[in-house]
Amino acid sequence: MADDEDRLLLIVEDDDAFARTLTRSFERRGYTVLRASTHDQVQQLLSERGPDDTPEYAVVDLKLASGGSGLSCVQTLHEHDAAMVIVVLTGYASIATAVEAIKLGARHYLAKPANTDDIEAAFSRAQGDAEVEVTERATTSIKTLEWERIHETLAATDFNISETARRLGMHRRTLARKLEKQRVK
Repeated sequence: MADDEDRLLLIVEDDDAFARTLTRSFERRGYTVLRASTHDQVQQLLSERGPDDTPEYAVVDLKLASGGSGLSCVQTLHEHDAAMVIVVLTGYASIATAVEAIKLGARHYLAKPANTDDIEAAFSRAQGDAEVEVTERATTSIKTLEWERIHETLAATDFNISETARRLGMHRRTLARKLEKQRVK
């Protein structure tokens, strides 16, 4: 790992305002920040940089514009440099996408809103915590189960709305309306 003045971070986020906020915050902490908003931009950025000029850290949004998946970005980044520390951020947290993100090479998976402190703490947590409290799953409502199933299927279809709706046996517009609603606790 480079010294604190040379930490190179890639932010993969399609929300320009959020990406700018994260960029400014990490730059104040001594990071040099690169930005991408699509998987294609991530691939282009990696191909333009030499092997000694690869980001050490990456923050990847799970759901990118135009139905793109941050999971494919995680896979590409990990394949490019297995030592890269990758944190996935999402407003669409589900067990299925968390498991897939970790399998593909992410170190951590954080639900939005997450701030710079949360992300930086996730960068430094290389090991799991065996002392974390194990609790029984609370009684889950049908709406919550539906939400989790939708997001599990979304992840399986690489966030393709039409294919997800087909697999779930619902109309695409119905699925889109469900996705617009806030998650039920």
